[in-house]
Amino acid sequence: MDVTRKAGKEEIEKAMMGGITFRGAKLKPKADGNKVKTKAKKKAYITGAHGSGAAKKKAEIRLRRANRHK
Repeated sequence: MDVTRKAGKEEIEKAMMGGITFRGAKLKPKADGNKVKTKAKKKAYITGAHGSGAAKKKAEIRLRRANRHK
C-alpha cells in the first residue's frame, strides 16, 4: 500500500509566508579556542616540516603570499 501525504493549500501558504524551520543538531558553544583539531592547523604541517611533498608546496605558497606585499 502506497501512503503518500500531500500538503494542503493552507499548509503550503503558511510555509511560504512563515518559512520552514528545520530542527537538527544543537550547536554547542566553543569551550576552548586554542584547541588544534586538524592536521592543517599544526605548526609542523603548516611549515612542511613533517616531510609531505604537498605540505612543503603549500608552505612555499603561503610564504610567497605572506611576502607578496612587504
